[in-house]
Amino acid sequence: MNNGLTTEAAEAAVRHARFGSLPERIRFEDMTTEAEAAPADGVNASSYDPEGGWKYYSCLALDLGL
Repeated sequence: MNNGLTTEAAEAAVRHARFGSLPERIRFEDMTTEAEAAPADGVNASSYDPEGGWKYYSCLALDLGL
C-alpha cells in the first residue's frame, strides 16, 4: 500500500513540475512589429482582372447562381 502512495506522489510531483505554473507574460510590444507599407501604384490599383477576381471576393449565392 505504501508503494502506491509513493508512486502517486511521484506522479503528482512530475505533473506539478510540468503544469504547476503559468508561462511568463509576453509584453504587447514583443507581439507586434512595425513595417512600412509600400505605396499604392496607380497601375495596380486601377487594373482589374476578372479571371482573378475570385481570389478577393467570394459569395455563396453567386457561386450557386442565385
